[in-house]
Amino acid sequence: MVDSYVFRQMREEDIDQVLEVEHASFSMPWSREAFYNELYNNKFAVYIVLEEDDRIIGYCGTWVVIDEAHVTNVAILPGYRGKKLGEALMSKLMSVSREMGARTMTLEVRVTNHVAQSLYRKLGFQNGGIRKNYYSDNQEDALIMWVNL
Repeated sequence: MVDSYVFRQMREEDIDQVLEVEHASFSMPWSREAFYNELYNNKFAVYIVLEEDDRIIGYCGTWVVIDEAHVTNVAILPGYRGKKLGEALMSKLMSVSREMGARTMTLEVRVTNHVAQSLYRKLGFQNGGIRKNYYSDNQEDALIMWVNL
């Protein structure tokens, strides 16, 4: 049940565990430096971790610029997928973004990632266009999705 999990803002000491989630989730994972820079050098960045028993099992991030939130990444450890935790994490991110003044949220998702697209649609996101050759690992297109907060 989602109630047994803790959501909180990401801290520097979380980076090692976040990297575990990152490497288990993406073909082109972000580096330690990228996360450090997001936490300390990007005034627009907000990152949330999801914990169970003091272990980070998921995280997500966004950049809130004026009234728009741009999701940077969302990831859940493979063993925790299918338990509505991604939905809970995205809902939390949407709520935090709304509290920070965002009125809309956008993200890019691989055109082949139908599971993620289904989740985003469930949360109210709609298709907004295609970014050709967006992903550098295989030149896959990205579907741009938007939602009003």
